[in-house]
Amino acid sequence: MTKHVIAGAGQVGSQLAGLLAGQGHEVVLISRSGSGPDLPGIRRVAADAADRERLTGLTQDAAVLYNCVNPPYHRWAGDWPPLAASLLAAAEATGAGYVILGNLYVYAAPDAPMTEDDPLTPPSVKGGIRVRLWEEALAAHRAGRVRVTEVRASDYFGPGCLDQSHLGDRFVPKLLAGKPVRFVGDPAQPHSWTYVPDVARALAAAGADDRAWGRAWHVPTVDPMTIREVAERLCAIAGVPNPGVRAMPHWLLRAAGVFSTMIGEIEEIRYQFTRPFVVDSTAFRSAFGMEPTPMDEALAETVTWWRGRLAAAA
Repeated sequence: MTKHVIAGAGQVGSQLAGLLAGQGHEVVLISRSGSGPDLPGIRRVAADAADRERLTGLTQDAAVLYNCVNPPYHRWAGDWPPLAASLLAAAEATGAGYVILGNLYVYAAPDAPMTEDDPLTPPSVKGGIRVRLWEEALAAHRAGRVRVTEVRASDYFGPGCLDQSHLGDRFVPKLLAGKPVRFVGDPAQPHSWTYVPDVARALAAAGADDRAWGRAWHVPTVDPMTIREVAERLCAIAGVPNPGVRAMPHWLLRAAGVFSTMIGEIEEIRYQFTRPFVVDSTAFRSAFGMEPTPMDEALAETVTWWRGRLAAAA
């Protein structure tokens, strides 16, 4: 099998590492803390992905370098440019294919399901940062310096998704405890939710197939559901009463943002939760024959993971 290097040991990077190691690959998982799953085939390394020389050394002889880094929102402007430059340079220097984990912030506020051909005209600063990083990588690909692709997902949910997920620790534990959920947008708007194991599968598939290079793809994602519908299905699967989902007043969100940097950063992307926000993943599904995990199966796995975590904490 081959060597794969993953930068970022968060909710996606750790899942991807486990998947690739399970396939028999040699995996180097890089994070500042050296964290990640302790599994056969995974070598966890404490390193800064922005350290170009160190990253290049770790990527030598690798078939693929995966960018699964996710700095906190309020540090995107300062952290992303050196991180992206280092990752791109390491892929170019070593000949590794470069697979970027992306998101849907790069598109304009949608009035139809989003496809990979939509214009990259985001209404947010964060979206603009991601557009620039992708365009720099794509330019290097077109110049023949590196093979690159970006795999874009909608909002994550599933095992391992905690504070950075709208269906994470502010959602599942509350529902299981019979407490209503406060949502930052309109809980009646249809929204695409992407299951994290499907994100890992899509990244691995893209890194293993030459057809992936030179363009962006959307992770296979199930049909959209409102967050109220998600709560109803999750509670039914868990066998608990549904306490419901309520909208957080916009004034309260803005006030909370004064005291919380993370909440304050949500303001400019709140549009994603006040109108239909739907992703079209037909292209990836057709090209690679990969279908998303059915929603009920994904929610059942999510409930099982959270119950285990909550029981361990208790």
